[in-house]
Amino acid sequence: MIQRVSSAMIAGAMILGVVSLGGCATKKYVAEQVGALATRVDGVSTHVTAQDANLAGLDATAKEALQRAQAAGKLAEGKFVYSMVLSDDSMKFPVSKASLSPEAQARLDAFVDKLKADNRNVYVEVQGHTDASGSKEGNYRLGGERAETVRRYLNEHGVALNRIGTISYGADAPAAPNDNRTGRQANRRVVLIVLT
Repeated sequence: MIQRVSSAMIAGAMILGVVSLGGCATKKYVAEQVGALATRVDGVSTHVTAQDANLAGLDATAKEALQRAQAAGKLAEGKFVYSMVLSDDSMKFPVSKASLSPEAQARLDAFVDKLKADNRNVYVEVQGHTDASGSKEGNYRLGGERAETVRRYLNEHGVALNRIGTISYGADAPAAPNDNRTGRQANRRVVLIVLT
């Protein structure tokens, strides 16, 4: 009988040991699974943050596209009167710059005088263009800066801001091939479109 009790106690101890070992294995397994899941959640959070940033960039691009479409709509609505191209010959735009030379200012002064003499009720669209050197985004920015420089100059010399719109075409509408210096110079230009 003592032998049976000892055997029962040994068997009970063994069962208790197996159960407790099983509990430890279960805790370890759960910890590993939770750790792996936490790593995946962190990865998903990083991906979501990157997607949010991407969507914000797309939103800015969509707004820019809408502004271009609205500017193009104004151009389509108005009756074309005449245009004037201020190319590298007269504007002397340095590469990657939007500053006006004295020659450019003289051409713009003549343009303002013509506007005042011919018709005061016109709309002027100022289109900024660049050559193809540089990034697409950089060219849009530079074309916009060139158009804005001309817009400010026209306003300072008597043309109302509500009658001047700007749009940047960047390198999208070249006047000449961009594969040589002469062509690139011709593409660094501002075009003034006068509409009624």
